[in-house]
Amino acid sequence: MNRLLLNKFILILSTLSALVGLGFLFWILITLSYKGISSLHFTTFTKDLVEGGIRNLLVGQFTMALMASTIAIPIGMMAGIYLREYSSNGKLASIIRNLSDVMMSAPSIVIGVFVFAILVDPFRGYNGWAGIVALAIMMIPIIISTTDNMLSLVPKELREAGIALGGSKHKIILQIILKAAKVGITTGVLLSFARIIGETAPLLFTSANNQFFTMDLTEQFPSLTVSIYNLATYPDEASRELAWAASFVLTAIVLCINLLGRYIIRTKK
Repeated sequence: MNRLLLNKFILILSTLSALVGLGFLFWILITLSYKGISSLHFTTFTKDLVEGGIRNLLVGQFTMALMASTIAIPIGMMAGIYLREYSSNGKLASIIRNLSDVMMSAPSIVIGVFVFAILVDPFRGYNGWAGIVALAIMMIPIIISTTDNMLSLVPKELREAGIALGGSKHKIILQIILKAAKVGITTGVLLSFARIIGETAPLLFTSANNQFFTMDLTEQFPSLTVSIYNLATYPDEASRELAWAASFVLTAIVLCINLLGRYIIRTKK
């Protein structure tokens, strides 16, 4: 009897906790949607920040995120492949896995300060390259961990079948193992991209922000997240409305990335 009562109590407590969490989530989304949509205008997407729009901010944010991805994805995947297929679970592999776990849990602001010390302070100025490096550092451990874990789920029989057919190690990995794990690896890449596209702290110390449209990565670079942080602190109402509009757009982008990823994963299974 006591066990049944305890089970019901835990069930009720868990359900209430879930409802409270969902309640706060919907509260945030409803408030963000109401204030963001009401502040959106056509010119929000056609003008730069200096004119009261976010065009240069969107271009700058995606430029840094995509360039960070071109750095992080190959490095992360190759490291994950090494850990699972070549390391034989040795001491070096254990060190890399532990470092990857530490980096995933490291505060993003710490990464920003580190990149500031090596790529901003020595060159006497904020720049877009520093922001790209900071975002890439955040992506790499997520991709390493996901690749390592997904490859571990590939049945050993597939590897043995490839060896039996006379395939070399790298061909087995590229043509059999990676194809079998592509869904999980794609999920990890999308999750890492969705994380960096909404990061603010590392960019505050690296790329800073630029009110004008520019593609020069050697100077301060436009950033949507940093601009939201700055605009929200300004005293005038127009700046705060633009911050709400930019926040809504950023949330919609992250949501669309996740939905697109889920669609791609389902259609390629």
